[in-house]
Amino acid sequence: MKKIFTFFYIFFTVAVFAQNNDTITIAEAEMKLASKKIGFRANPNTANYDITYSKLEFTIDPNVFMISGKVTTTFKALSNMSTVTFDLFKTPTNPFNITAVKMNGSDLVAIHNDSHELVITLPSTLTTGNYATVEITYNGIPSTGQAAFSQSTHGSPPKPIIYTLSEPYGARDWWPCKQNLNDKIESLEVYITCPSEYIGVSNGVRHLPNVVNGSNTTYHYKHNYPIPAYLVAIAVSNYTTLNTGTAGNPSFPVIDYIYPENNTTTTKNTLAKTLDIINFLETKIGPYPYNTEKYGHTQWPSNIGGMEHSTNSFMSNFNRELVSHELAHQWFGNKITCGTWQDIWLNEGLTEYMSGCVIERFDGQPAFLNWKDYKINNAYYGITSQTTGNLYLNESQTASVGRIFDYRLSYNKGAMVTHMLRYVMGDTNFFQALRNYLNDPMLAYKYAVTPQLQYHLEAVHGSSLQEFFNDWIYDEGYPIYNINAYNSGTNQVTVVINQTQSITDSTYPGYVSYFEMPVPMRLSLSNGTTQDVRLNNTFNGQSFKVTIPPGTTMTGIAFDPLKDIISKNSTTSLSQDNFELNEQVNVFPNPSKTYIEVEIPNTASLQKIQFYTILGQKAMESNASKIDISHLSNGLYTIIIETSEGKALKKFIKN
Repeated sequence: MKKIFTFFYIFFTVAVFAQNNDTITIAEAEMKLASKKIGFRANPNTANYDITYSKLEFTIDPNVFMISGKVTTTFKALSNMSTVTFDLFKTPTNPFNITAVKMNGSDLVAIHNDSHELVITLPSTLTTGNYATVEITYNGIPSTGQAAFSQSTHGSPPKPIIYTLSEPYGARDWWPCKQNLNDKIESLEVYITCPSEYIGVSNGVRHLPNVVNGSNTTYHYKHNYPIPAYLVAIAVSNYTTLNTGTAGNPSFPVIDYIYPENNTTTTKNTLAKTLDIINFLETKIGPYPYNTEKYGHTQWPSNIGGMEHSTNSFMSNFNRELVSHELAHQWFGNKITCGTWQDIWLNEGLTEYMSGCVIERFDGQPAFLNWKDYKINNAYYGITSQTTGNLYLNESQTASVGRIFDYRLSYNKGAMVTHMLRYVMGDTNFFQALRNYLNDPMLAYKYAVTPQLQYHLEAVHGSSLQEFFNDWIYDEGYPIYNINAYNSGTNQVTVVINQTQSITDSTYPGYVSYFEMPVPMRLSLSNGTTQDVRLNNTFNGQSFKVTIPPGTTMTGIAFDPLKDIISKNSTTSLSQDNFELNEQVNVFPNPSKTYIEVEIPNTASLQKIQFYTILGQKAMESNASKIDISHLSNGLYTIIIETSEGKALKKFIKN
């Protein structure tokens, strides 16, 4: 999801980053509710049952800020139960009115306590493995403090809208539920009754015909896939329904609910691009997870961004990056949800990377290169704008919503680390591993943690990625490369790689002693062509021999031309001297009065020897290995020895 957490952050973002407003809005929106609910933890009193079915029946007038509802929940006992507890926020001054709680038509005793629990006494003990169904009828004004249930207006003259945004713990603000992120409702039905001038929307498939009763209409939706409470959503306004088209294989409808004032050709053309994005993502990561139902968008206020409710992303606008991000969440975040906040990059990093892949597919490599460069080097939100930052959160960091939804780390670093995995593994293996991960029956429509993704990547890669995960996901920082290259022989180039790290303090908890990576370089050649190479660098000072086409020499070298590695201030240099050759060439005797001999390796042939004075003046030249130097003035000379394997430089004293 892409979300807002403090006024200062919003103001600063708008003032400084207007050119990237849609991108920043994604991260801002993700923080909107989390900022006020991150201290909430799963209620241990709801851990003794598993929800299998929920039917939510709501009556809502978007002109009136209140909700009336009946929530029917079927659950399975995980241990013997005499009571069942649901999460339901209790406002201190105006709590919900609980009008009835029933099981099999009989009234039950229920207490709505100050711990925001609705505790229901069962008629008898429900033993382990058995099922029960309770109905809760209630009405009232939801809490406004957490903005999970909100009212606004749009258009001119203003028209009302009521909408929900429950991530991560806001569902309890407007319906009795189980907020534990690790218990998904197996199937869901939602009924929304509202004045007939409005349309109610929710997750899943809308069942027709709508039921009209006087001045009201009831809309019925059914969602037959597992869904956590925070992804359940409703909205009611005077929507225009657009049947945007079909996408996917097998095909499914894309249905959009937009404000009537936005029912323009431009909006329709923009939304139609969703079909191409769906089809593209299916080629990369497999079938759309809810292809027996639908996908679509529902418009909501412009200051929010987007939220990836299952089958129905709520959107403030239809910018392609926002559309791509929320759509990709249907795979990463909805089909497989991160098992803990420490693993948030599994939701946001993978999703943000897929939005980058959409740029790569539809805008081409130059645009994709710019996207990667922004992720790495942006002055404020680029990964390298700070020297530290772990991707996998430690336990203490999960108490901070700003850290969980950190745009630089969870989004940008998460996306670029995902790209580096693709770079290391290759396209075929990388995308196959993602498909395997998404189709794992132990994870699909359930939850995952980082080692489970690593397992699937390694299974396809065929070797361990632990070093990579340690360096880039669990530890911190990035490498700074210094690369020297020279022509070291006929059709041969030598490249020497040295590295420092952004974190230099070896006692720092996230310190990486060496980032082991295949380093990409582009050689410019004398025939006007270039040659891309990847050098598997594992230690400092490592030297690599690179074969280049016959008859060419290297004229230049560039580090990481496609921005495949997180790095900053890396440098390259092209030397005319062959330093390895320099070690193998010998000049003797030295000092000498009358002659010297030059000894070179058997693999090289001598071409020319030049003598220069300490002032840089050329003193003599020879192409013989034994040279008469008796006529030279006494002093220090520099000798440049040119061979078929490159140049060597030596110092010599004439006495």
